[in-house]
Amino acid sequence: MENCGWCNLSGEDKRFQLYEGTCWSVFLANEQDYIGRCILVLKRHCGSLSELTEDEWNELRMLICKTETCFKTVLGATLCNWSCLMNSFYQDPDPDPHLHIHVRPRYEKPVVLNGNTYADRAFGHHYALHKSGSIPDQDREELFRRLKEWLSLPA
Repeated sequence: MENCGWCNLSGEDKRFQLYEGTCWSVFLANEQDYIGRCILVLKRHCGSLSELTEDEWNELRMLICKTETCFKTVLGATLCNWSCLMNSFYQDPDPDPHLHIHVRPRYEKPVVLNGNTYADRAFGHHYALHKSGSIPDQDREELFRRLKEWLSLPA
């Protein structure tokens, strides 16, 4: 755990933390290849979905519902793609995976941030790997503000 990036997040790493629950945290991903892309990270070091406790499963289900509703309400998402692949950890000779889940909102209609339009040109198809994910800092800040504001509302 001492070498785990998810277990040892710095203050700067937590700058784009959208939500913190008892078991899970939600972060706006650095890569915005799909506008709003987030990462749900288990707060304890755990390597597999099969090792989740009942409380962790229950909170994950609540976060899936809350996050999807947020994307649909705030950004007009049509659906969300969820992935928990863990492959990159096994590129290390001594893998020590930390459970995290990527969510990629998908949009039938373009999203506009600060006058910039983001279209999901492959809507209806599998998400693309290695797609450009840079957006201007002001758009990232606006995206973060909108999502965090909605996720902070009482349930």
